[in-house]
Amino acid sequence: MNLVIDIGNTVAKVAIFNDNSLVEVFRSSNQYLDCLPEVLTKFQIRQGILASVIDLSQKITEQLEALSFPVTRLNIDTQLPIKNLYRTPETLGNDRLASVIGANDICPKKDILVIDAGTCITYDFIDAKGRYLGGNISPGKAMRFKAMHKFTGKLPLIDEKGIRHSLGEDTETAIREGVLRGMEFEIQGYIDFLKKDYPGLLVFLTGGDGFLFETNLKNLIFADDFLVLKGLNRILNYNDGRI
Repeated sequence: MNLVIDIGNTVAKVAIFNDNSLVEVFRSSNQYLDCLPEVLTKFQIRQGILASVIDLSQKITEQLEALSFPVTRLNIDTQLPIKNLYRTPETLGNDRLASVIGANDICPKKDILVIDAGTCITYDFIDAKGRYLGGNISPGKAMRFKAMHKFTGKLPLIDEKGIRHSLGEDTETAIREGVLRGMEFEIQGYIDFLKKDYPGLLVFLTGGDGFLFETNLKNLIFADDFLVLKGLNRILNYNDGRI
């Protein structure tokens, strides 16, 4: 069994894989892996991999050091099953890299756009030759709501829950529709832009906020909340030489 740990800006995901098959996923704090004792009791783990977009807490560092099996920490020196053409690979988020590797493993030899809608929205592209060409980053949903409140004098802080109108009929609905519809149009815009050069483009949507959209995007997108975990497992198996 493989242990895969993805530590994000808000939560950590801990997954168990049997070769390529996802067995179970646990969610935990990104400061302490409270699910780890249960995982270690329940499964016989041979190796692990960890990726983090934040500095590891002392508690998690101690948990990892106590493990009886090797854990690969994804970094710039880790061997990859794709070609990374990012000009500054040392600054590339591990989650972005893992997500395109996961998508490439699911649909090899395809042009793929991966959209991860979380704290930020990231757009990452890997071509049919398995070359990661780069991507873009924009504010996520919560960040957009908070920014309008913080950087203005009178706009209230609201969230996505509540009444929606195509055109806002008051300040609350104007903000809500502006954020949510703006994200939807942004996502569709990136898809349309890349389809001009890559007509066979496949689109993967991942991240918690991505699944809020009830739009025509569903006809274009493979929704996979575990894409980063699958990519990390692919990297682990690739370095182990088994798959």
